[in-house]
Amino acid sequence: MTTKSHNPFLRSLLMTVAAIGLLLLSPPLTFGQSTEEVPDDLQGVGLQEHQDSPLPLDATFTDSQGRKVKLGDYFDGKRPVILLPMYFSCPMLCGLTSKGLREAAAELEWTPGREYRIVVFSFDPREGPDLARAKKKNTLAAFPKEVVDDGYEFLTGDDVQIHRLTDALGFNYRWNEKQKQFAHMSTIVICTPDGKISQYMKGVIYDPKTLRLLLVDASSGKIGSPLDQFALLCFHYDPEEGSYAWAASRLMRLGGILTVIVLAAFIFPLWLRGNAKRKRLAMDKNDDTHKPATPA
Repeated sequence: MTTKSHNPFLRSLLMTVAAIGLLLLSPPLTFGQSTEEVPDDLQGVGLQEHQDSPLPLDATFTDSQGRKVKLGDYFDGKRPVILLPMYFSCPMLCGLTSKGLREAAAELEWTPGREYRIVVFSFDPREGPDLARAKKKNTLAAFPKEVVDDGYEFLTGDDVQIHRLTDALGFNYRWNEKQKQFAHMSTIVICTPDGKISQYMKGVIYDPKTLRLLLVDASSGKIGSPLDQFALLCFHYDPEEGSYAWAASRLMRLGGILTVIVLAAFIFPLWLRGNAKRKRLAMDKNDDTHKPATPA
């Protein structure tokens, strides 16, 4: 027998490399797309982005303390939420995704639970609150900041509720019976405070500056600085590249607005001075008209 068929770590590594390669080199897969060149293990696996779509806020889960919660409990209309789909017993890819998010969040000046929230949920219905609690404990032990309330929570649920959420996210995965693990993509999902999908960040490494702007954008200005708002006027997010780029159309509009402002600032004082001069001339003319005639 070969080493490949009996080495779980090697199998996990190969599946992870294949998944990351599929994510980076191919367009997002959906069930309706051709999968001729996709390995059998990854058939039907992909991410179909649903920006601006609502989440099933009434979907029920169990938190790391064993309490029954609704997804909507983490959306308060004020703070954006980062969703991370994973499964806690994943041998490799999920750990890389979780680590990437944790490290990016650590670089932000904000505190989970104060300016934003992170909600990690398992898409494996066999996993329960004990595993979620252990995962949360290990994650927070490696996280260098305090977490307020349920600012960094880990959830589990049954198959029906899980699929309600993953279907809404467009997150397609499948169980590989031979390998005894899930084949899936890696992504985090930035959501608005009222429970809609704002943007996706794919891969396992997340740039903190990009993540910050995505959270500011998702919050509609509820968090962030005026400089962040100005940056969003000048840049647009490219979900395929996972980064912000100059937005030519926005820059043209911004340039047009600034041009109008500058011209108005220059012309308005001239108009005021000209208007005042016309009034003075009119008053002088009126005074001359009403002066009494000088006797001969």
